[in-house]
Amino acid sequence: MSQTTPNEKKMSLSFEIFPPKKDDEFDNVFSLLRDLKKLNPDFISCTYGAGGSRAGKTIEIASFIQKELQIDAIAHITCVGFTKEDLDRNCSALKEAGVNHVLALRGDRPLSMTDEQFNSREFFYAADLVRYLKEHTDLQISGACYPEKHFESPSLESDLQHLKAKVDAGVTSLVTQMFFDNTYFYRFLDKARAMGIEVPIHAGIMPITTAKQLGTTVSLSGSSVPKKLADIIATYGDDKEDMRKAGIDYAISQIRDLKEHGVDGVHIYSMNKLKTTTEICSQL
Repeated sequence: MSQTTPNEKKMSLSFEIFPPKKDDEFDNVFSLLRDLKKLNPDFISCTYGAGGSRAGKTIEIASFIQKELQIDAIAHITCVGFTKEDLDRNCSALKEAGVNHVLALRGDRPLSMTDEQFNSREFFYAADLVRYLKEHTDLQISGACYPEKHFESPSLESDLQHLKAKVDAGVTSLVTQMFFDNTYFYRFLDKARAMGIEVPIHAGIMPITTAKQLGTTVSLSGSSVPKKLADIIATYGDDKEDMRKAGIDYAISQIRDLKEHGVDGVHIYSMNKLKTTTEICSQL
């Protein structure tokens, strides 16, 4: 039976935020988080840059979410630029900060990393990171997945095999890369469940509020753009306010459809935009 049969279960809601690049903007993040708390998220994840840049800021923000706001905080952690020593140090800092949940990622290759460094790294894949964390820490571990497959995978089936290995290694929930066509997510979900991947899968939704944002997003994520969204860009792309409203409406439409199909949860890539995130949640 299809795994996308509508049901009445509660759909979880969560957000992703990122540490600002400038220190003088840092206090704004705590104000943002206090306002996001009012939207009653089930968890909030916090990113950091390639190779672990600003990892300390990620830990500080995640600690605030966990200890001050009493919301489950998930700190992103990537392995592409990490040695085991680096990872041990980072995990100790997380524990001291009261953060016990991480999103284990391979991460993007830092621009400064040479071919020699990249090819001799201690953790080649996220599954390697998960196995190490499972063996050496008591952290709860979430992972990422790709409804349209990771751009480096030869096929969706191959990507799902790697995902199954990651889940078997100790991942307890998954968050998807952003997508703009729900049919890709439903296809992915059915295939994942058929392979025995039973952990909760949270659907990643990115509100597209500017034409430029879509171009940047697609180049980074590899997500395809359905005709309906492309038509929105063509129609409203030159009008800032109309484009913003149409992009929000598109995200709301995606989420409502996901909710009707009984998905485990929706993870909104908030881009630290309180107004946009609040407007979406108010319609749900």
